[in-house]
Parts: sequence; structure tokens; C-alpha cells
Amino acid sequence: MIDLYSAATPNGHKVSITLEELGLPYRLHSIDLGANEQKQDWFLKLNPNGRIPVIVDRDNGDFPVFESGAIMLYLAEKAGGLLPGDARARSLAIQWLMFQIGGLGPMQGQAHVFTRYFPSKIDAAIARYQGETRRLYEVLDGALADRAYLAGDYSIADIASWTWVRWHHWAGVAIDDLRNLTAWVERIAARPAVQRGLENPPQTPQDDKAVEAARSMLAK
Repeated sequence: MIDLYSAATPNGHKVSITLEELGLPYRLHSIDLGANEQKQDWFLKLNPNGRIPVIVDRDNGDFPVFESGAIMLYLAEKAGGLLPGDARARSLAIQWLMFQIGGLGPMQGQAHVFTRYFPSKIDAAIARYQGETRRLYEVLDGALADRAYLAGDYSIADIASWTWVRWHHWAGVAIDDLRNLTAWVERIAARPAVQRGLENPPQTPQDDKAVEAARSMLAK
């Protein structure tokens, strides 16, 4: 049994979708980010960085794993799925996973912050992060020109980027003209395991109150 400590964010859904796709049993513990539950002492013992998601593998001596990409690799290796067996194909999947972790996630995350949450509107920052997010989308679109999925077969690499790209509108970045990317987004969205993963925990609408709370936290 896996205990999943998570919230309805792109990184959180990376792990719940991976668990659903692999068919691994898990218990969900929803973390209240607004109340800073992830900064409490009990949580910091699982992840000293105080961020979701975290898993605890009860079948492996209550072993905690933090950082979403590391969790995805751990689960894929544990279950023997969502990673190719061939060394070259496996490396390709991991390369695209690192692309999301090191590039797409940080850039789009900053686009979210400066577009939606930051107390002051800083046009140069918005342009910088929206532009870099769009460039990374174009890289994905080019890679998908001759294949259905990033590493050939569907893998954790696709899950990792998909949970971010699906929120492109929240970053203020359009993808309508990126046909390969939009088809890939729709293809993955149709998977039953993906739909189940998005409900653990469910995504709540971003209302004005939530946005204002995030702005206040950033201002402090």
C-alpha cells in the first residue's frame, strides 16, 4: 500500500495519475496548502522541503519518497510499467521527464505566478515566462510530429508534461495552433486512469478568493 500526500496541482496529479495507470493501491491524504499544512513538523519529516507530493511505501519499511519526478520513477520501477525496457527508449523517456522537471514546470509555474497571483503586474516578467513556456510547448509539438507519445510508447514522461500543458490557459499561453500538442493533450485526457487520477484530489475551480489568498501569501 502507498500513502499519497498531495493536493490538486500539476505536480500532485502527476503522481495520482501514475498510481492509477500502474494499478497500484494507494490511500490519498489531501494536504491543505492554503493552511500551510505542508510546512508542519510531521510533514517536514517526510519531505524536508515542505512541498507536495510525497508518498510513503508501506511495503518497503514505510519508505518516504519526495519530488514528483523521483516518485514517478520509483513507482514505475516498483510496478514495472510506464517505462520502456530497452535501454535507449528508457533513456529517452527519462530525458523527457527531466525536460518537464527542469524546464516546463519551473517556467510555466512562474508564468502562473506572475500572470495570476503576483500582487503587482510586472509586464517584463509575464512576457519572459509566457514566452519561455510557449517555446517549450513548441519543442513538445515538434517532438510529437512523428509519434503519438514522447518516448514512442506512453510513459511517465507524457504524464509529467501533460499535467502542466493542460493548464496552458492559466499561464495565458495559447496552443491552438500547435496541432501535434493539442492532439496529444486530447489523447491523454481520454484515458480512464488519467481521469481517475485527476479526482485524487479533485481540482477545485480557481475563484477570486483563492487568487487573492495566493496574492496575499506572495506579498508577505
